[in-house]
Amino acid sequence: MTVVRTTVRAIAGTSLIFATAMMAQASSVQEAVDENFTSIEAAIKEAGLASIASIDHARLAAAEGVEMPPSRVQMFSDPEINTPILKENIRAGLDLPFRVLSYGQDGSAKVVFTDSDFLEFRHGLSDKSALDTFSQRLETVTGVTDGKALPTNGLSRDYGLIELVSELSVAEAAENLTKIVMAQDDTVWFGEIDFTAEAATQGTELPKAVLLLFGGPGPGGIAMADFPAIGLDAFCQKLLVYAGDDGGSVVIFNDIAAFAELYYGSSAKPHHALNERLTATFQKALQ
Repeated sequence: MTVVRTTVRAIAGTSLIFATAMMAQASSVQEAVDENFTSIEAAIKEAGLASIASIDHARLAAAEGVEMPPSRVQMFSDPEINTPILKENIRAGLDLPFRVLSYGQDGSAKVVFTDSDFLEFRHGLSDKSALDTFSQRLETVTGVTDGKALPTNGLSRDYGLIELVSELSVAEAAENLTKIVMAQDDTVWFGEIDFTAEAATQGTELPKAVLLLFGGPGPGGIAMADFPAIGLDAFCQKLLVYAGDDGGSVVIFNDIAAFAELYYGSSAKPHHALNERLTATFQKALQ
């Protein structure tokens, strides 16, 4: 009996040491993610860029009782950079403005961002001057970290893009989408960007186009638990509403499962479930 008790105590002690070590590592990764975030935040301000949204995925998810790795995304903008890109392809607005994600995975903190190659491949852009300017402006912020762009292997024109068409005008569609999104009790609103109005300040006329930003911390946290890098593209959720060629409006948004597969080579049930829920919700708003 003495041997058994000693063994049990030894196992319990080992488990406690392991749990303590894991907690310390998690705390260290969170601190590193927060430090990266703070450095990027300061660089955004120093560069004179406009902050659009700052989202702490993990802490928002924790408030909903969902555990996920540390993850904080920043969105910041410059209409002078956005406008030439949007003039070539208005659909590129789904991947604007600038986005940088600080997150934890495999016991370390990482920084990733959406670069000009991503924009070029996904939206068929050919204006090298506009893309180079985008890269240079982004570098003023990302250069303060050891961050990198996520790989574009497997990325193609319109990759992971879900499209809905409506007879509603852009204003009507955006209003209906906003109302139905905010009627969800697990959703947080993060903002809206009127790309047409921004372009007008640059002396450029664009089709009516608005980007809606929102997210569900609980469902999002579950979807990101083993796939934190998708916080760059899939969370917060972005809805681009723009004028159709034949009147009405077009709505595009990101396929969550497709981005999980792009960055991790696989997707999970929560990704597909969220795709189905979002698509059904948006379709209802656009009727």
